[in-house]
Amino acid sequence: MRSIIYKIVPATLWQDARESGEFKGAPIDLTDGYIHFSTADQVKQTAALYFAGQDGLLLVAVDGEKLGQALVYETSRGGALFPHLYAALPLDTAIWEKPLPRGADGNHVFPELDQ
Repeated sequence: MRSIIYKIVPATLWQDARESGEFKGAPIDLTDGYIHFSTADQVKQTAALYFAGQDGLLLVAVDGEKLGQALVYETSRGGALFPHLYAALPLDTAIWEKPLPRGADGNHVFPELDQ
């Protein structure tokens, strides 16, 4: 069984990654020195806290097991363990990517998530 993790990313950055074959991170990832991910249980709160009001986003599901030792679960928000990738993300580890639109209430509307 795969360990699926999620990345919320602006569609423009993901398009750049498609052209290069790897995702090096959003500005916050580059500043922090790792790519931030969330689990299925964490990603909706991540969207609410860090992406509120933003359009043009994608939700990318990634097979965490393919990332090897570069993927580390570290204590973050509220003491929860969050997946952090200390490398560029190879695009062949992405399982799917889907638009993350906002609903009438302004909150992002999520597709069904795999655990």
